[in-house]
Amino acid sequence: MFNAAPSAGKLAGRKEWIALCILCLPLMVVSMDVSVLFFAAPAIAADLQPTATEQLWIFDVYGFILAGLLLTMGAIGDRIGRRRLLMIGSIGFALCSLFAAYAHTPETLILARGILGIAGSTLMPSTLALVRTMFQDQTQRTKAMSIWSAVMASGVTVGPIIGGLLIDSFSWGAVFLINIPAMALLLLIAPFLLPESRSTVRNRIDMVSSILALAAILPVTYGVKTIAENGWTVIPAILLAAGLLVGVLFVRRQLAISNPLIDIRALKDRRTGGSILVNLIAMFTLMASALINTQFLQSVLGYSPFVASLWSVLPSIAVGAAAPLAAKLSLTLGRPRVMAGGFALSAIGFGILTQVRVDGFSPLLIMLVGAGLVAAGIVSVVTLVTDYVLGVTPADRAGAVGGLLETSSELGGAFGIALLGCVLAAIYRHTVTPHLPSGLSTDAAQAAEQTIAGAAAAAQHLPADTALQVIDASRDAFMTAMHVTCLVSGIILLLTTAATVVLLRDKRPAVNAAS
Repeated sequence: MFNAAPSAGKLAGRKEWIALCILCLPLMVVSMDVSVLFFAAPAIAADLQPTATEQLWIFDVYGFILAGLLLTMGAIGDRIGRRRLLMIGSIGFALCSLFAAYAHTPETLILARGILGIAGSTLMPSTLALVRTMFQDQTQRTKAMSIWSAVMASGVTVGPIIGGLLIDSFSWGAVFLINIPAMALLLLIAPFLLPESRSTVRNRIDMVSSILALAAILPVTYGVKTIAENGWTVIPAILLAAGLLVGVLFVRRQLAISNPLIDIRALKDRRTGGSILVNLIAMFTLMASALINTQFLQSVLGYSPFVASLWSVLPSIAVGAAAPLAAKLSLTLGRPRVMAGGFALSAIGFGILTQVRVDGFSPLLIMLVGAGLVAAGIVSVVTLVTDYVLGVTPADRAGAVGGLLETSSELGGAFGIALLGCVLAAIYRHTVTPHLPSGLSTDAAQAAEQTIAGAAAAAQHLPADTALQVIDASRDAFMTAMHVTCLVSGIILLLTTAATVVLLRDKRPAVNAAS
């Protein structure tokens, strides 16, 4: 997906910079779709009535498919042409968005999100490869890549705001329909502004590895989610074991073939493998924090989707100060120490989130402070990890490691929603069931036991006194689940703080990698 490039070249002109703006359209949309549904949870719960497991799949199947196919689609783009793949993917993304917008069952929405992930996986590597092709001068390429990275990161932040604004005025399907005009504009302009480019190296595309990767990730995720919700049963246990077995086969194949999908050998280097792990855990906890906080603002504090989305963006002020400060401190302290400090700061943030009480002192203020520290610490890590890993990676492996870093970001976010979301759902269900009022219908009780959004939807059809009891029980249960999940996240980050110091320490000078 990444190709080594010369340090100097022809200067890009106005056409290339305008083309970069056009390329930011699909990039923004793809990254937005990771988080755009966070504030749609209550509306989806009321309309489709998904179980807790189905709700988690709706959130994260997109990220899993996207992460699992990024490297494969990058290789396909190298073969058939990056612009061609971008346009094919744009058509697919628009059609899948239309399908998702009018889904009438949880299963249909999960399917639509999965197919959307396939289409999305064609867009991100294509945009990156085209940027690297258009900007041959090293200084201009660095600036263009910075813009590319900023747009990708901002999409995850902007997604909830756009989602909250649309859901306030329209149905939840509108969060998908906004993808269509962006893709249409890209299709109209791309043939005139974007150059076609292909790789001169005709490597074989290993589709078997792609299939094995997805066949490992999806059954393991399904098994973990189902076991967390319903306990140990035969089918989820079999799928979990089968997924782990396929994962072993995937690793063996990567070590055996000459052109692997993932360069497992690169991970044997403590600094490279440690960097990939650090990046994965950073995104793992960041996306889980976003999922928890959005539900707290909307379902516990009762804010509308748009108002809740605005409050959720406020911690980004801390993020804006953290990134340049982390870069400055890394010059004197070294990147590994600053990254470890970032994880420790995020762990403190999760510790503060465990102290949020609905009836305590200013729950909104405490949540914002905790969320701000979590985001500031994680962004400090993510800001430095790319430069660090490419700085310690030999030039001939820079492309493979860069692709691994992208994949670990997407996979980490998806796993964060899936696994920590399972912890949240399991604790909620275990806590809320004994406190629900007696006499509830089977449908109302099941909805209230699944998610706090489901409880709110069920309460709308109950007598006032009973509805109040259901809402109180669900809020108390959610707060307990939130505290436990934040505690688990904080412990993970503390362990990662120590691991970062150990894995990334190095007195040797960094290698100058190809950009």
